[in-house]
Amino acid sequence: MKQVIRKGLKDIVVEEVPDPLPIAHHVLVRPLYSLISSGTETASIHRDSLLKEAAANPSHLRKIWDVAAKTGVLATLNEVRARFSEYSVLGYCGAGVVAARHPSVTDLEIGERVAYGGEGTGHGETVLVGRQLAARVPTAVPFQQACFATLGSIAMNAVRTAHIEIGDVVAVIGLGLVGQLAAQLVRIQGGVVIGIDVNSQRVDLAKALGADHGVVGASAVESVRALTDGRGVDCAIVAAASKSAAPAQHALNICRDRGRIVVVGAVGLEFPWNDMYLKEIQLSMSRAYGPGSYDSTYEKLGCDYPLPYVRWTENRNMEECLRLMAAGRMDVRPLVTHEFALDDAARAYDTILDPAAGSLAVLLRYPAAESADPVGAFAPRRKVETAAAVGPTSSLQVALAGAGNLAKWEHLPVIKKLPGAGLRAIYSASGVRGKSYARRFGAAYCTTNYNEVLQDPLVDMVLIASRNQQHAEQALAALGAGKHVFVEKPMALTVEECGELCRAVEASGKQLAVGFNRRFAPYYLELKASLARRTGPAVVQCRMNSPGISGSYWMADPAGGGAILGEACHFVDLMYWLLDSEPLDVSAYSLPTGKADPIGENNLAASFRFADGSIGNLTYCTVGSKTSGGERVEVFAEGLGAATEDFRRLRVQRGFVKERSRLWPEKGYARQMATFVESIRQGKPTEVTVYDGARATIACLAMLQSAREGRAMAIDLSLAGAGERQG
Repeated sequence: MKQVIRKGLKDIVVEEVPDPLPIAHHVLVRPLYSLISSGTETASIHRDSLLKEAAANPSHLRKIWDVAAKTGVLATLNEVRARFSEYSVLGYCGAGVVAARHPSVTDLEIGERVAYGGEGTGHGETVLVGRQLAARVPTAVPFQQACFATLGSIAMNAVRTAHIEIGDVVAVIGLGLVGQLAAQLVRIQGGVVIGIDVNSQRVDLAKALGADHGVVGASAVESVRALTDGRGVDCAIVAAASKSAAPAQHALNICRDRGRIVVVGAVGLEFPWNDMYLKEIQLSMSRAYGPGSYDSTYEKLGCDYPLPYVRWTENRNMEECLRLMAAGRMDVRPLVTHEFALDDAARAYDTILDPAAGSLAVLLRYPAAESADPVGAFAPRRKVETAAAVGPTSSLQVALAGAGNLAKWEHLPVIKKLPGAGLRAIYSASGVRGKSYARRFGAAYCTTNYNEVLQDPLVDMVLIASRNQQHAEQALAALGAGKHVFVEKPMALTVEECGELCRAVEASGKQLAVGFNRRFAPYYLELKASLARRTGPAVVQCRMNSPGISGSYWMADPAGGGAILGEACHFVDLMYWLLDSEPLDVSAYSLPTGKADPIGENNLAASFRFADGSIGNLTYCTVGSKTSGGERVEVFAEGLGAATEDFRRLRVQRGFVKERSRLWPEKGYARQMATFVESIRQGKPTEVTVYDGARATIACLAMLQSAREGRAMAIDLSLAGAGERQG
């Protein structure tokens, strides 16, 4: 399918990318038209010089430094260079017909007319839309107008947040698309509308669409006083887009005592405290389309809010906007200033970015708009070639499953430079991201269908770096297809999955390695060498501070394993490897559970007992400061004390002191992958086996159970049928 893409920082291109697959609680929509949001979308297009962009957005420099601190200067320079050709999705609102649906969606039929919204949907010939972000379009509403349902719901949520009553005088500051729609909705709600903008044409348009008054200029205090008999407005809705706080302060100046300000636009929010205090102003923020916005349970898992408790959700706001259009009470036709074919998307964005063009709403028209049967003509293509096809080769051909940052920053650069290995394919649910990775790292093709990888006879190994919940399922499928597997930790989330994987490895005769990279990091190797010379049991102390795994970040959700199964498994494996001794049982305590944040299950202290008499302590927390230390591991044995921190510092004391440090961390990713590839080529067992992955998962499950039940829990590998350590 064709997709509009931002290439690098400023270029707009239309590229062929794989069509998406329908996933749970989602439908596939074939757009006939989509609407370019002149505010949100153009904010991500940077056509100024890099120095000017950096000066205007210092946070970008901080992000670059954060990457450098984790990966080193060379990797950071490569990442910055890659940004000039990296692909990003643009667009989040349009209208079309349902072309396919997941079985979990039962209340939308194939061929139904829908308006859609949502981050990541984009301007493409096929879009994947969550059920709660698809709204039925009445027959009386053309697709060109239905495109406005998303922006209309944003304006509607702002008007609902304003609690407007009949006769309220409401100033709408900023008469772009959202401001124009908000002005109409305020009038429908019974308010008296004063439209304010520096652009006289937009003020005239608002008045033509029903605004009671229009004021041109950045300062409208005197005009508003005259229109309100000196009182000021009851409410000001700020729909402007500005880096300065001038629009918000202007709203304060024109509000009456105990007036209301509702901010829906992206503006600065610095207010004079004394003025806000003396007027006793109520300040509210309007969040996107309404209740449900940014809630993944609602948007991605399809869980609607019960109507008796939440009357107006994202979806119901979209439906109401469409109803008002059908009834002729909300008119969006005069807002459309330009229309372009999909292939002319670059010209459409040039028009929006050109102040002389006077653009407001710009529509993209799709080939489906010319088709008598858009659904019947739907022929999805889920594999796109990105490089010349290769024949049989002596190098190990790798397919990546899961195009995330870890793969981009660590695994793919290693494979690209690794002798005896080559990148064959990229599988990603996002066609745009998959193609971006394929082009950058030289894969032959990208696909949104995992079966394409499994059925490819040239793929020897699958590198699984997807989300934790998908690891076991994807690894089992790859082993079943006769592929070697490198799976990022955690290998699995349940005892049953561990057992299935152990049996699958034995049955397939293929290698499976788990991404426990600390075994291959230089300072941890030295730590192990120091412990290897001990004559008795040892004490190991691991501390990990991960404040980033919190809030709405998917890794923090205990339902998906949380931080313990997802990250603390590293340290269970590390203690086993350092001691070369099996963990027998564990006692653990966590912070109080049942809270949204901090998530108690992710903050845990545990003590392990090992078969050789050693003990290990693990403290894993997500409540710490980002400025405090992250990872520290200490080992103590008779005559020995040693510690390493953040892959950068090592201190060994054994009658003498040995200290080492490095400016950039070396985390062992390159050596880990090279070792695994070599083990496959030579037919030797890999250093990290499926049984190591099972041990780590089972021990983490025991930790969590111990914390819940307040008692020690045994760690029994035989529960997964993995009692024998192999390799």
